[in-house]
Amino acid sequence: MSAGTVHVLGAAGFTGAQLAALVATHPQLDLGTITARADAGRRLVDLYPEYRVTDVLTELDLASIAPGDIAAVCYPHAEAADLVGQLYDRGARIVDVSADHRLRDPKLYPEVYGFTHPREEILAQAVYGLPERYRDEIRGARVVANPGCFPTASLLAILPLRARLTDVVIDAKSGVSGAGRTPTPTVHFSSVTENVTAYKVLTHRHAPEIAQEFGQEVLFTPHLVPVDRGLLASCYARFVGETPHPDDLLAEYARFYADHPFVEVVDAPPGMRAVQGTNFAQVFVTSDPRRGLFVGFGVIDNLGKGAAGQALQNINLMTGRPETEGLLGD
Repeated sequence: MSAGTVHVLGAAGFTGAQLAALVATHPQLDLGTITARADAGRRLVDLYPEYRVTDVLTELDLASIAPGDIAAVCYPHAEAADLVGQLYDRGARIVDVSADHRLRDPKLYPEVYGFTHPREEILAQAVYGLPERYRDEIRGARVVANPGCFPTASLLAILPLRARLTDVVIDAKSGVSGAGRTPTPTVHFSSVTENVTAYKVLTHRHAPEIAQEFGQEVLFTPHLVPVDRGLLASCYARFVGETPHPDDLLAEYARFYADHPFVEVVDAPPGMRAVQGTNFAQVFVTSDPRRGLFVGFGVIDNLGKGAAGQALQNINLMTGRPETEGLLGD
């Protein structure tokens, strides 16, 4: 028996296409409507032959979404909130893969994302979709705010020490697919190849999201690197109080993530290749007791655990399915 129908709205983009492919091959979920604007009328396989999904992209028709269905909204930020409100009013359960429900404080949206949030009552009940922190809340949520890719990797590296770190600095590097499908001069092949660049220094929209979930401000700087998929967050901080020995710190992380199937605590700094094409995250941490310093690394696939994979992980929880179902490649 099917666990439910999942509609992917905005399936022509990198994240939406990946999510549609994951749902299409899921053993207990049915892929419903997949929508697009400019690409409506085309088959998804014609845009992304690697996914082999032959469903046709259509224009959005809310009447095709029944109460109780899951709707994954893969729209750009500032374009999803109105649609989420309409879906909510229809009785759907929603995973917002955009940024429009990640920040709890509605006053932040004009400053951070350039719009006034239209449905503060929905925002107030949206659950931040990081299963490693909010698994139980996600199970019963009407609206889940899928986290950003940079916050996912960064938080997994520092979350176990929320009350014990200060002066957190995060240096993160992401592949080009994180910029989305729409081409711009900064992600042109000639701009990216053989190059590494910092961008949105002190102004990146993911910094308030990280601060919200970590409980304090952080200094966050992202970089664009010449790879397709992958994201590495290098995190530096000072310990508050006693600094644990590196071996004890690593053992503490292993215990913290023991019941979280997609986080692998490893014994050396991880690279992007270890998680590309998967929903796994790898985390490595160490310390310098003499100087009271912390160093942690989180690595994910920015379209996997950083977007579509995590969205399906949340959908599994919302539909009562095993968290790993459809995400292990079996």
